[in-house]
Amino acid sequence: MIQHNNIANTGQNPVFHSLDSGSKRVGEENTVTGDIEVLSEIPPVVDVDGRIYDPACGAGKYILTPEELPEPRINGPAVFGVRPGSLFLYTIPASGKQPIRFSADGLPEGLQLNGSTGVISGKIRSQRTHNLTVVLHARNEFGDAEKEFKIVVGDAICLTPPMGWNSWNCWKSLVTQERVLASARAMVGKELLNHGWSYVNIDDAWQGRRGGGYNGIQADPGKFPDMGKMCAEIHAMGLKVGIYSTPWITSYAGYIGGSSDNEKGNWDESMDSSKTQKPEEHWRVAEYAFDPCDAAQWAEWGVDYLKYDWSPNEPCSIIRMANALRNCGRDIVYSLSNTAPLENAELFGREVNCFRTAGDLMDRWDQEGDHLNMREQWSSHRTWMEEGVHGGPGHFPDADMLVVGEVVTSGEEGHPVPSRLTADEQYSHLSLWILWASPLLIGCMIETMDEFTLNLLTNAEVLDVHQDSVAVPGNSVRIREGIEIIVKELADGGKAIGLFNTNDEASVVTLEWEEAGFEGRKILRDVWRQADIGLFEDRFSANVRAHGVVLIRTE
Repeated sequence: MIQHNNIANTGQNPVFHSLDSGSKRVGEENTVTGDIEVLSEIPPVVDVDGRIYDPACGAGKYILTPEELPEPRINGPAVFGVRPGSLFLYTIPASGKQPIRFSADGLPEGLQLNGSTGVISGKIRSQRTHNLTVVLHARNEFGDAEKEFKIVVGDAICLTPPMGWNSWNCWKSLVTQERVLASARAMVGKELLNHGWSYVNIDDAWQGRRGGGYNGIQADPGKFPDMGKMCAEIHAMGLKVGIYSTPWITSYAGYIGGSSDNEKGNWDESMDSSKTQKPEEHWRVAEYAFDPCDAAQWAEWGVDYLKYDWSPNEPCSIIRMANALRNCGRDIVYSLSNTAPLENAELFGREVNCFRTAGDLMDRWDQEGDHLNMREQWSSHRTWMEEGVHGGPGHFPDADMLVVGEVVTSGEEGHPVPSRLTADEQYSHLSLWILWASPLLIGCMIETMDEFTLNLLTNAEVLDVHQDSVAVPGNSVRIREGIEIIVKELADGGKAIGLFNTNDEASVVTLEWEEAGFEGRKILRDVWRQADIGLFEDRFSANVRAHGVVLIRTE
């Protein structure tokens, strides 16, 4: 349900101009803080057929997300999947003035709720497949909020796309236990957790040697002195933990992988293909595979997410790890990387929770360079969903990690620099991933995140679209002359729509009702600005900045 902003007209003109009035913008008001511009305008709801919506923007890193209200608001998904007999861990994400107290009606036997932290944990006593409806409550000194929350006990997990952080785009091979914990603490301290960000994922370069009780890959003791303790500490914050591996002998970064030419799984630096410059020697799946050993070790540590990385993603390795994870005794989200072959699309849509559709994304709009720029990734991901599997609850095509904030995609390892994408390009970047129901994995250092990036990643209404329980990626209904319109179905019967302008100059984009499947009059809402735009019939026109987006929704 849309929470309409029915603020009365205070004398400001609405942000519209007539179709023949050129590009004049009226009714905008803003304040400037340093080089980050904060927009404060809220338009009234009016009947504005035949006029162009021309919202206030700004220069530099302009912020669209309004200031958070003090009243509690329960964010995150309305549905959560857990397998029978598995441990349950979910933190109720709630924004508003702290402290917030939590309660719940209808929790099944075996689950407990911490009223101070909002963490629901335990193990559902009933082993049968069934659905449960729980009512979540959040209360502070300014008011109360409640939300229906469906728990689906069955084989399917990851019913909405994951949201979290990954270490590669800021630390690459310099990742350590303390750096991971610093990002986890910052995810809580900067209140990203309150908006549903929950996974703290370690990428390549954590690995040491094979051993332990399961003969699983052990952590490098110099970088990760106690993996189990680290996982427990992250869980105690209400967050979850992800890890990285590959079915190859050696990973991309030159660390031990999940298979070997010897039955004990021994590995040494002579097998580091990144140093020998002979990738064909060890960037391959070998005779002896250790998937059950590794999955058992991850489950014992308390891992919740696996990034499994190699190319091409061939069926034997996919199925072998899927079975190992399913039988390890813990619910672990299964994410494949990279460049998932289209010919295996049906398998991904059945066995895998998230699957990378293309190569690595860089923080470039359309400039040439190593790996993929934003426009190349955009085209590749769209084509994959059209020709492969479109995705839905439990199975999400993945457009790669976010390239916002300070990242090392264009800088020296260990020295992150600000993303080269402009503010408008970053709004387009987030809006695309939201409408595509792609996993959202932050790639920057959270502890040094600036105000612009933090507001980009904590817009509650934008994230509502991403976590909507329909969880089906949107469809591109128009791609023409540098304009793309994407329409996403929502659980309340409404739609979220992105009007994208990839041109180098601002363009007026008109959405025709038949493109969106609309009939009659509709109140449209600007999702980034969290404000109703007006009442429309037959069509809606907006002025969209170069490389920018206008993201709207309606019931």
